[in-house]
Amino acid sequence: MASRPAWTSSTTDLLKVGRVTKAHGLRGEVVVALWTDLTERLDPGAVLSTPDGTLTVEGARPFQDRWIVQFEGITDRSQAERLRGTELEAESVEIPGKLWVHELVGATVFDADGTELGSVSAVEANPASDLLVLETGGLIPLRFMTQSDAAAGTLVVDIPEGLLDP
Repeated sequence: MASRPAWTSSTTDLLKVGRVTKAHGLRGEVVVALWTDLTERLDPGAVLSTPDGTLTVEGARPFQDRWIVQFEGITDRSQAERLRGTELEAESVEIPGKLWVHELVGATVFDADGTELGSVSAVEANPASDLLVLETGGLIPLRFMTQSDAAAGTLVVDIPEGLLDP
């Protein structure tokens, strides 16, 4: 699996949700690697931001582990080829009860006893369980998280003794 991108754009508060990987066919369709499980990001009429402006989805359909997408105004292969490598961004979506990766970065982590363990500097993809990367370099599997308060920017983890020992 390719490495995941930074979860937030460096210049805006938009989230990176995918990338155009290549042109598909002759009519301006492109193949998109979607980095979110919110497939409605590709519903007709959805607007995605790019470094060069916005793209409006005209239509999309699943294609292997990616999506074939037609954007409004992209009508031939040469236009589609120019989109190759373009990262797609969108506004964050609030879903009650869901916690998003971008909400974890910057959060302060506490153990079950209330001891502060540090702040999350990144979230690293890992097949068994994504890892909270602490500013100290410590790694905590996300499956040990027991509570979160995105509004307060705090996480509580119940980790095995010695996990963060040097």
